[in-house]
Amino acid sequence: MSNRLATEDSPYLQQHKNNPVDWFPWCDEAFAKAEAENKAIFISIGYSSCHWCHVMEEKVFENQECADILNAGFVCIKVDREERPDIDKHYQEVHQLLNRRAGGWPTSIFCTPQNKPFFAGTYIPPESTQGSVQGMGFKELTTLIAAKVAEGDPKLFQNANEVEGFLNKRSHPKEATVLKEDFTKNFMLQAKGNYETKHGGFSVAPKFPHSSTLNALLVVDRLYDDISAKSMYLHTLNSMTKGGMYDLVDGGFCRYSVDDMFLVPHFEKMLYDNALLCDTYTKAYLAYGDEAHLQIAKEVADFWHNFMSEDNLFYSASDADSEGEEGTYFVYDYEEVYTVLKENGYENAESMLDEMQVTQSGNFEGKNIIRFESGKRADYFEDVKLLLQDLRKKREYPFCDKKIQTSWSSMMINSLFTLGQIDHKYTNRAVKNLDALLKSMYIDGVLYHTTLIHKTPKVAAFLEDYAFLAQALISAFKQTQDEIYLIHAQRFANKALEEFYNKGDWSFSSGEFVTKAEIHDLTYTSSVAIIVDVLLSLGTLLEDEKYTHFAFKTMEYNSYELGRKPIYCGHMLIQALRYLKGDRIIKSNMQNLLSNTSKLATLSYPFVMYKHSADESFMICGDKSCFANTQDLDKINDLIHKSL
Repeated sequence: MSNRLATEDSPYLQQHKNNPVDWFPWCDEAFAKAEAENKAIFISIGYSSCHWCHVMEEKVFENQECADILNAGFVCIKVDREERPDIDKHYQEVHQLLNRRAGGWPTSIFCTPQNKPFFAGTYIPPESTQGSVQGMGFKELTTLIAAKVAEGDPKLFQNANEVEGFLNKRSHPKEATVLKEDFTKNFMLQAKGNYETKHGGFSVAPKFPHSSTLNALLVVDRLYDDISAKSMYLHTLNSMTKGGMYDLVDGGFCRYSVDDMFLVPHFEKMLYDNALLCDTYTKAYLAYGDEAHLQIAKEVADFWHNFMSEDNLFYSASDADSEGEEGTYFVYDYEEVYTVLKENGYENAESMLDEMQVTQSGNFEGKNIIRFESGKRADYFEDVKLLLQDLRKKREYPFCDKKIQTSWSSMMINSLFTLGQIDHKYTNRAVKNLDALLKSMYIDGVLYHTTLIHKTPKVAAFLEDYAFLAQALISAFKQTQDEIYLIHAQRFANKALEEFYNKGDWSFSSGEFVTKAEIHDLTYTSSVAIIVDVLLSLGTLLEDEKYTHFAFKTMEYNSYELGRKPIYCGHMLIQALRYLKGDRIIKSNMQNLLSNTSKLATLSYPFVMYKHSADESFMICGDKSCFANTQDLDKINDLIHKSL
């Protein structure tokens, strides 16, 4: 028999509708019940493609004994962190406060009947394990908590009140410091300190892509000709695409690598990772001309178009698991690959298998992830890839979460416009995707955050939605010079300022949970950094100083943290350098701009905007004045650099 989640749109909540746990969605009824019956509240937060969320469901929430304890002593609430990032952000702060370390998913929060949190964890196994870090298993922990709440244990309620007090104190940054290019020196010191020299990346296992750090390294190299920045950047980009975290067969990046080689991933694929990395690899190609980077960018864009979209709308994620196991869809037996190669006339199958790292013992739990350790794909791979895809077609495809997210979709649209500078078909796609997103998520003057595809959205937009959508609209204007996109971008920026801005400080949400928006690039790029990007662009394109002023006040407000820990604020560092160095605007007639997009895209200065005018030549402008014009595209680079 299904529980209350059966009527919810969220795919994650739907996954739990048949649990024996008496789940509530997030709603007033649940909190009223907890207080009326003096029951503890258990809040479980996750998302549909989360591997450890599936493990906890199987081991705990499908466990009748665990469910009986929860149903007797708790009001249980399930939250999709992708549907309600404001709730998730609030409880991630709770986890950080209670454990002095970052949380993750699944998130497990225990609260008093008055919804004051006092205990936070992530995955909790059903049974206690002697000597484990967490100690108590779920059964023992929930039995103890239910008893203490029922008896009104004074220490527990005192702790909950103290936690509530800390959460209600909104911290403000220390005294502002002057924005300066020297922040780059600290960034480079921290990047080198975190850099893993053997395989690239900025941590040991597990390894995440850190696209904002990579983008900042590119900007540092373009501005200062920094060989260390270039080396770390290219080494990491090339290591990430050898095979494993990057799926060489279908295309697309998995969420992260559990090892230090970018070999063994958790196999879920998230829209935000692929969108941001599509942009990163496109910019790498534009900067350094390596066709392999362009190939990756196109493969990522094509994968999401072919596998993860419908009616020009992008799905949010695909699962790591299928057929009850992690990675089943993605990996291969030695014999099946050997057989298909032999059947298709490859006489040197053994050496090919060796080159693709397909062995009898395997490189992932006895199976094989396709990988080229050299980083260069063999000439035969384009044909062999089709055979490997055919083998996959016989398997169950991982579950796809068909939620449409305004922020994440906008990231991919923005990346498609970047890629469209090289191949115009991606601009055409991006226009269709953008139009479909606006039609679905901007209704009667209200912007929404998410909805299941073809459903009416219900969750109002957060700062990240306004920021990333406005950024995509500015990119649309840059590539098409259609001013309707600029008008839309200005409208959403104005609304964001009205709803989330306060004297340099930004809120992530403004409804039930008024949560602070961070400048750190965490799971993906900071929404504060993106809105600063948008404001600087509007200030340049509209020649309106108020937008530049709001951008500056935001950076000034956060300048102490930016100067101290720039490694965590890659995109904000880029915007600070942009503010200090200044945008350059290329003005010319529409024909000149649109017919030379690929050439203009290779300009080495990273802060260039385009705006159509009546000029027959190319006019190069800075803040409030134009200083050069030329009919020779090859001279624009030198003219810009002489102006710096």
